[in-house]
Amino acid sequence: MRTSVPVSVVIPTLNEADRLPACLASVEWAADVIVVDAGSTDGTPDIARARGARVVELRGPTIGAQKNLGIAEARFPWVLSIDADEAVSPELRAAIVGTLAAPHKAGYRVHLRNRYLGAPYNRGGWGRDRHIRLYPRSCRWTADQVHERLIISGEIGDLDGRLDHESYRDLAHQLRKCCTYAEWGAADLVRRGARVGPSHLVLNPIWRFVKTFLLESMWREGWRGFLFCAVHAWACFTKYALVWDARRKAAAASPVPPAPLPVMSSTASAQHPDAGDLVGRPFEAPLHARG
Repeated sequence: MRTSVPVSVVIPTLNEADRLPACLASVEWAADVIVVDAGSTDGTPDIARARGARVVELRGPTIGAQKNLGIAEARFPWVLSIDADEAVSPELRAAIVGTLAAPHKAGYRVHLRNRYLGAPYNRGGWGRDRHIRLYPRSCRWTADQVHERLIISGEIGDLDGRLDHESYRDLAHQLRKCCTYAEWGAADLVRRGARVGPSHLVLNPIWRFVKTFLLESMWREGWRGFLFCAVHAWACFTKYALVWDARRKAAAASPVPPAPLPVMSSTASAQHPDAGDLVGRPFEAPLHARG
């Protein structure tokens, strides 16, 4: 039976029937659990209802939008945000209960215990992974498709205990997920009018690998660390390649720009007060037509 710890737990889902039960079991102590489903076809909503969670549906938008809908449905002033592939440890539960008795920070970070390909990350950068997960109901998430951010101001505290995170089911799942995130990230960049060049396609992926593998010490995780960094560097390249391809297709679909105006003679310039502004000026295509 669920106890009455006054917190609303928000869990966004999409086809998480295999992982959601463990997640829900870890928050049975919470008085309010909300699953925001994006249109699962594997019975995820039924599993959530059977375990006492409230289910609301939101198809199409971003994960940030799912979280925001869950926050709007929250019954308590404080919200705990977790994903279906995460589980609250007993130590973290005790820290949350104690904090909610007398909160004195604007929000609280949680230390993740990330697992990858069958074992936890303890030595690399992912072993120090912390994110704000406990926050007031007044906060909202950004609408970015990738790496949505919590909009919050004020001093942030840290909670004891760990949030267990099984990042990927296997290597194939990581590849599929990174490809999806690359597509989403590229779409965000295209909407912002971003352009890409050789540095984005060559240097950015190299820097991503060097940063995570060497500077963040993922090399200490052995072959698992190497695979993790290599896949994410590939995803970085894929994201920028998709942006380049989107701009290429947009340029190919744009109307052919008109021929440049002929250079006017000095006589013509004298006859028309604005003609002199056109002399020698190169034609500039509209922004959407430029490669």
